[in-house]
Amino acid sequence: MTKPLVSFQNAGKIYKNGTVALAGLDLDVRGSEFLTLLGPSGCGKSTILRLIAGLDNLSSGALARGFSLDRGKIGFVFQDPTLMPWASVFDNVFLPLRLRGSPRRKATTAVEEALALVGLASSGRAFPRELSGGMRMRASIARALVLRPLVLLMDEPFAALDEITRFKLNDDLLALQGELGTTIVFVTHSVFESVYLSTRIAVIAGGPGSVAAEIAIDAPSVRGTAFRTSSVYAHYCAQASRALQGAKDEDLT
Repeated sequence: MTKPLVSFQNAGKIYKNGTVALAGLDLDVRGSEFLTLLGPSGCGKSTILRLIAGLDNLSSGALARGFSLDRGKIGFVFQDPTLMPWASVFDNVFLPLRLRGSPRRKATTAVEEALALVGLASSGRAFPRELSGGMRMRASIARALVLRPLVLLMDEPFAALDEITRFKLNDDLLALQGELGTTIVFVTHSVFESVYLSTRIAVIAGGPGSVAAEIAIDAPSVRGTAFRTSSVYAHYCAQASRALQGAKDEDLT
């Protein structure tokens, strides 16, 4: 097996207020996989993303990354699109390049390519208020992709969207990964979304956070309605549901 891109070893995180977010976390992130962190609220899923991104530090244990944090190797998509309302879609997507010192003219091709990847090629001049919720999330994803990151971190990005939009963005995200080969670490509360998207699911138990179970999803990378309605999908959903319930029961003991 190749060396993991990210590896947590007996990792712990305690916040200044005394909250123990993670304890004894052992978790690897492998190249080009779609890894979903599935678990209840407050179990430490978002903390794991922040640690991978270098936005926070461990209190104990070890975290190894097979890449440098200072070269745009990580993209981060939050639950809220967090777009600048006064700026156009183009300028929102341009922001990471501007912060790296790239002139606007030189960055135009990269921004336009990122917008095209998420289906917003004709929306560069629009402002966030003129977009639907799904389009704003697409713009947020384009901003994360404009540096072509090695790892894309996504913290419940589709939670606030309606079911039809969520299904469409699930399909688009899988197509994007297939095209770019980006490693994705995705946080969700949804068993159904986790099975649909993932090559592997890590079920996180809270109190404090650790890996309660791992489930490899042996299914074609190109998915759709046929997969969502298949017996294979139902089998994995049942398996993930049992693992999630087991993690919740563990929290109560």
